[in-house]
Amino acid sequence: MNAVREKIVVDERGNPMKAIIPWSKFGEMSEALALDLDESAKHDLRAARRDLKHGKLSASKPLSSL
Repeated sequence: MNAVREKIVVDERGNPMKAIIPWSKFGEMSEALALDLDESAKHDLRAARRDLKHGKLSASKPLSSL
């Protein structure tokens, strides 16, 4: 992962409270963590993970076929 230049916001005691990062990095991180998915896509992803966990591979496609 690339280094991210950030600014840290602290409270009156010096405890870190927030990190300010470049918008482009936020977009990259959101996509990598799947935070940009709608509810339908999240549901499908959870179902696929459940199927995989239980050995049900018929609902999945090999990456090479996409």
